[in-house]
Amino acid sequence: MERIKTTSTLGYVWSRMRELHFPSLEISTQRSYEKKWKMLSSLAIYPMSEISATAINEWIENKKSWYQSDEYKRLNRGSSTRCNLYSELNLLKTIFNWYKSEDEFENESQNVFLPMRARHHTMAFIRNIPKMADEKKIPVEDAFKFFEKLPLLYRDLALIQFFCAGRIGEIAGIQISNINLSEEYFLIKESLIWCNGSKVFEYLKPFPKNREARRVFIHGQFKEIIQRRLKDSIVGCDYLFHVNGKPLNYCNIQRYYRAAQKKAGISYTGTHCLRHGMATLARKVGGMGLDSVIAMTGHKNLRLADHYSRIDCEEQKKTSLKILKHIRSMKLMENNF
Repeated sequence: MERIKTTSTLGYVWSRMRELHFPSLEISTQRSYEKKWKMLSSLAIYPMSEISATAINEWIENKKSWYQSDEYKRLNRGSSTRCNLYSELNLLKTIFNWYKSEDEFENESQNVFLPMRARHHTMAFIRNIPKMADEKKIPVEDAFKFFEKLPLLYRDLALIQFFCAGRIGEIAGIQISNINLSEEYFLIKESLIWCNGSKVFEYLKPFPKNREARRVFIHGQFKEIIQRRLKDSIVGCDYLFHVNGKPLNYCNIQRYYRAAQKKAGISYTGTHCLRHGMATLARKVGGMGLDSVIAMTGHKNLRLADHYSRIDCEEQKKTSLKILKHIRSMKLMENNF
């Protein structure tokens, strides 16, 4: 006798989630979910009520056997070799939570419970993630060796990214209309979004990663860079950083950053090392410990949320000036900057 399904399949729930929930998500988040779903799709035929802890055990073991196989090792993925299945488990949990909260599935989901167990996180481990934290904290001396090897446009971009401890998309997305030279501040209010595959510009997101605009004090070094970039502004283009009036593409930023890092002979790579490096420097010379870091980077921290809410632009200004004074005392900015 054929078993009667009492709940929708995971595949159907996923399709409805894409139709109903995805429009409210950022495109980058949608793409991230789609990529993770490819790994979960082998569970698509399961009714939601039959996705048990045991079924997840089997799914994890099946995926791990592939990533630990000789065939996978022969692909020679290098640093991209799979380390765990945590993000896929998180997506599965997200799907279940959406399913139980969605009106369409209200009746059938009443007796369906999250099948994830604490052991699944342990089981999902494949290998240690390469220790990268220290490698991302670029020392100020190496940062200036790197700046010196960049073409002027990308040097200005990197310098502002460094002094703001900013994410590259937020710095590349700075709008001229958000710069107030007379009151000595600008806002990090938007962020560029690039295509995951081609890494070319797609759209300007109207808020940064933490969804809060950040006010940045314009010290002397910022003022020089901003005034230089404003001389190259084009009517109808509100981007501080642009090429012929068009927003920067991440593939070009990567290309110039990598070339300069190689020419400088430093071991630090990528764009995010500047954010890590400034966060470390802010903690060292800011005088306010983690408060100085938060003031510079705009990070949120639940344990410091109350205290962070009382930090205003004066703390960012104070920390920023101390950092500039510290760097100038090292005589790294003479002549070249």
